[in-house]
Amino acid sequence: MSINWYKYSSPSSFYSLAGKMIPVFAVLAAILLVSGLYVGFFVAPTDFQQGEAYRIIFIHVPAAWMSMFLYVVMAIWAGIGLAFNTRLSSMMATAIAPTGAMFTFLALWTGSLWGKPMWGTWWVWDARLTSELILLFLYIGFMSLQAAIDDPRRADKAGAIIALVGVVNIPIIYFSVQWWNTLHQGASVSVNQAPAMASTMLTGMLIMVFAAWMYAIAVILKRVRVIILEREGHTAWVAELQKEGIA
Repeated sequence: MSINWYKYSSPSSFYSLAGKMIPVFAVLAAILLVSGLYVGFFVAPTDFQQGEAYRIIFIHVPAAWMSMFLYVVMAIWAGIGLAFNTRLSSMMATAIAPTGAMFTFLALWTGSLWGKPMWGTWWVWDARLTSELILLFLYIGFMSLQAAIDDPRRADKAGAIIALVGVVNIPIIYFSVQWWNTLHQGASVSVNQAPAMASTMLTGMLIMVFAAWMYAIAVILKRVRVIILEREGHTAWVAELQKEGIA
């Protein structure tokens, strides 16, 4: 049986699909979050160098990864909306931004909590930290610019330009520990070499990464449904939903 995926490019069709998907991803996020926290904080062994303080990585690393990943996805959706003038693409970019900003803030905050016992200070103008802070400003700039422009179409186009230009910061964040002499440690997980951590630690961290993914999908789908209702409020299908008390 073939599925006509093109029909879900319509806001009305995607609204219904998203409503069915949200509970699934929300339940998966909850299960994975509980499992990951249990493995990370109660099963994984104590690190011989950093002691118990290293356990912040089970929150910090997934948050940092998601902050970069979501920005790239946001820029892709924004670029598609800019190039092809597709309404749903721009709505998706708008829906992703707050979650990406939240993960970026969480990465910076947990990084400070980790840095205090490791480096003796809450913050240093390290290349990795500074470029991650710039990422937060990019998210905030994207959201602020869209909020400042009344016309949604113009707001989408302006936001897309910021999103696409800001993509250059992602490789800077990722490769900063290789390009410059930084305090931030290098990657513990790489596709080119074996993980530099115990298997239990890696398992807990990966579970938390998948939990973050599931959470992000559920929240973004919920937010995009709200955006669809706001922008499509003049259409007959939204009026019908409101009449039935569904929207």
